[in-house]
Amino acid sequence: MPSANAELRPATAAPPRIATAALLAIAGLTALVHILTNSRYGFHRDELQFLSDAKHLAWGYVAYPPLTPFVERLSLALFGLNKIGLRLASVLAQALAIVVTGLMARELGGKRLAQCTAALCVALTPLPMFEATEFQYTTFDYLWWVLLAWCVIRLLRSENPRWWLAIGLFAGLGVMTKYSILFYIAGILLGFLLTRARRCLLTPYFVAALAITTLIALPNFLWQAHHQFISLDFLRHIHTRDVGEGRAEGFLWQQFWLCANLGSAPLWIAGLVAFFLSARYRVLAWMFLIPVALFAFDKGRGYYTAAAYPMVLAMGAVAAERWFTTLRPAFRLSLETLLFAAVAACGAATAAVLIPFASSGPLMRYALANNGDLREEIGWDDLVRTVAQIRDTLPPEQQAHLGITTGNYGEFGAIEILGRPYALPEPIGTTNSEWLWGYPADPPTTIIALGIRPEQADQIFTNCRVAGHNNSQGVRNEESTDHPWIFLCGPPRKPWAEVWKEHRDFG
Repeated sequence: MPSANAELRPATAAPPRIATAALLAIAGLTALVHILTNSRYGFHRDELQFLSDAKHLAWGYVAYPPLTPFVERLSLALFGLNKIGLRLASVLAQALAIVVTGLMARELGGKRLAQCTAALCVALTPLPMFEATEFQYTTFDYLWWVLLAWCVIRLLRSENPRWWLAIGLFAGLGVMTKYSILFYIAGILLGFLLTRARRCLLTPYFVAALAITTLIALPNFLWQAHHQFISLDFLRHIHTRDVGEGRAEGFLWQQFWLCANLGSAPLWIAGLVAFFLSARYRVLAWMFLIPVALFAFDKGRGYYTAAAYPMVLAMGAVAAERWFTTLRPAFRLSLETLLFAAVAACGAATAAVLIPFASSGPLMRYALANNGDLREEIGWDDLVRTVAQIRDTLPPEQQAHLGITTGNYGEFGAIEILGRPYALPEPIGTTNSEWLWGYPADPPTTIIALGIRPEQADQIFTNCRVAGHNNSQGVRNEESTDHPWIFLCGPPRKPWAEVWKEHRDFG
């Protein structure tokens, strides 16, 4: 695009209302689709972990920082166990990310076409589309990355150092959401150091930003120090598992189809080039490349970098809009139609897999066949009901000293959250933060054991027998294929204290 190396025009002082309304319409329609479909299935196993952690508020958790469970605690207070309500924060976060992407395009000098194009590309991108279907910490992580990019653009355009305060705020919230945002913060700092924008660092507001980020993250740091930085052990374990299972493979290809809408690839590539060619905004090129390079070198999973794409999509949409004005009308219309058709086609294909449009029929079968996360939303209510039925068959003296042990955080959350109507006892688990919560002071002598295989049951407990099965309504997921057995056992073969020392599990 011949004009990509020119400085982009600054945004107008009074943004057009029509463009703003269009952005809100795109975000609103996206949110509406998710609100109408988010109750189709059950909770995902990750959501059950967040719900469980929300019942045990702390300044830190083994698997992640504390902000997401805190948000879920607020949602629980407002909506109870209503899935639409509990997922509403995720929906709103993604809707806001869509609007802010359009606003980035506006700040970079884009008119209505550029703003709407950038917003649509994000709305129809696989990862943010998925994030709005469930309550996940990656949902809010995505939003903080986008808001940080917007604030950096505002800082560079206005040269008003007060924007450092907002950068410090969102960086702090990001650290309290997902530790991987440190890679992005490294990209921001190095981006300023490597460009002429380094002069923006020579201000008290930059120091204030560092202080704000530090103060926000300090409670979690102190929690980690008190727990011997247990999350580092968790992250090392998860990284080794991901690499060993091949989850880190295909990183480069996933940048094209998972982190951004495949049809929008020409836009974000053009945006990256335009950032590099722009003396004013070159910082954002490094903000993109540095975290992508770090994750690629460290063998991170492909989707970890998805939140870096809205800013390059915004720049690419602006550069494309300016280039289109140099073309003859017929050729311009053809290219615009081709671009929007490609983005729409890729978005529709992605939506059919990721969004639970149907609760039965061929569309549901297609989604379940291609979306492992949807499969993990099925069967939890049946599992809890089966456990309650097994409990009810026991004599009163055994029920009085009953414990339910779980093999993963999904089972733990299901028993703790979904088991309340059945008056099930609090679960006993050793996965992630469950291990920190310990076991009952009066240890149970009768055990219903979930999430383990027959050889594990016999190794850990005494007198085990299969008392039931979990088939997840015939859907093949982790519960129905890896450990479908539900065991009824006696007490552990070793004292509970020794069992606890031997089982600090990460997942």
